[in-house]
Formats: sequence, C-alpha cells, structure tokens
Amino acid sequence: MLCLPYLVSSARRGEATNPLLLSNPETQLGRERLRHLVIGSPEGVRGVINYLHLLQYAEQREWSQFVTIPPSGILITPEQGEVFSLLRRDRQIDR
Repeated sequence: MLCLPYLVSSARRGEATNPLLLSNPETQLGRERLRHLVIGSPEGVRGVINYLHLLQYAEQREWSQFVTIPPSGILITPEQGEVFSLLRRDRQIDR
C-alpha cells in the first residue's frame, strides 16, 4: 500500500522546482515491497483501481488519495538491484 507520508512534496520544503519524491520505506522481514504506480486522468486511474478490485487484486481502500503531479514531475528512488517495467495501454474516453 502506498501511503501519503512517503510522498514528499518539494513545494512543502519551499523548493517548487524539484519533483515529487516517492520514497521506499522499510519492508517487513521476509516480504518484498512492490510499488504500483498508475498515472493518468482521475477517471482513468479510478477505473484501473476499480478493475483491480474486481479482479480481487487490491482493495480500493488500500490505494492512496489522488496526488497531483507537479510540473517538475516525479522522482522515484530505487533500491539496489530493483528493476522497472512499464505497461502503456490506451483506454476509450466516454463522451
């Protein structure tokens, strides 16, 4: 679960040009922390959260509140040996 305390807004520190920092808090012994990041419109992100709930992958309440990405972006700091994979998928916008 991604908790808001692990999102450090640079604007809060008075450094509006820095990106949002996504930190990686300590994990419990014998467990691996996976970080799920869904970026898109509020409707698109909510749709993915709902879909993962229907698949019984994650409860809706386990996700953080929506966080607005600042113009400077997001900085994700990996741990030694971590990898990254990205899936891009388009969705139909209902009009």
